[in-house]
Amino acid sequence: MPAHDRVAIITGGANGIGKACARRLAEDGLRVVIADRDETAGKELAGELGAARERALFVACNVADRLAVNNLLSETRAVFGRLDVLVNNAGMVARGDILTLSEQDFDKVLGVNLRGGFLVARAAAKQMVEQIEAAGERPDDARRRYAIINMSSVNAVVAIADQLAYCASKGAINQMTKSMALALAPYGVRVNAVGPGSVNTDVLKAVAEDRAAMDRLLSRTPLRRIADPDEIAAVVSFLASRDASYVTGTCLYADGGRLALNYVVDSD
Repeated sequence: MPAHDRVAIITGGANGIGKACARRLAEDGLRVVIADRDETAGKELAGELGAARERALFVACNVADRLAVNNLLSETRAVFGRLDVLVNNAGMVARGDILTLSEQDFDKVLGVNLRGGFLVARAAAKQMVEQIEAAGERPDDARRRYAIINMSSVNAVVAIADQLAYCASKGAINQMTKSMALALAPYGVRVNAVGPGSVNTDVLKAVAEDRAAMDRLLSRTPLRRIADPDEIAAVVSFLASRDASYVTGTCLYADGGRLALNYVVDSD
């Protein structure tokens, strides 16, 4: 199937890493569905990426709401008729450690990052398998175009004391990725994750404006800089492409060398 006939959903696609992923996949020739709660930014991006030419679509969606997820798949089918790639990117943070984190904030973060990721992945996987079976596709053919990419983090492996819920959710996403990959391998649907380190998004704005905080961040990043969202999108693009047809069940860490480091690097 030519790239221009493939369809991708990007959750949390209106801003940050999700926005970069939507742009990159559109550049790769895919039709993109931008799913987000931010209607203003989402509609603007869809317009930029070709909504008028039926190359892009915005769907308002809270991934923690099962009915909203069902509507996301229904809208995707209604406009584009199929689904080939899911970038499961929607996520949130809430500050708090084991002594201070409220149950409400814990449930909210796990509800979006983990339960929401599960709901969207389940709906997408069912749609993909239905398409594969209806077309009688061989797994070796299907794996060249069907992919689910979950957004993980280096914090699935290392941890931050006052980001307990976020770290827990990302660790669980890595395990969910492996389990999904095993279940979907017989159909030819590949499932992987991307684990970014520090990325230049709104979440890091406060750090970027604090020289001491930035120095601490860079001291544990061997490449001595934070990533651009486009660099994370490039990894997503690879995992969505036929070039990654033998890659499933893994997490690729785009972290500037952070997980390889067990000390801090010298300051400049």
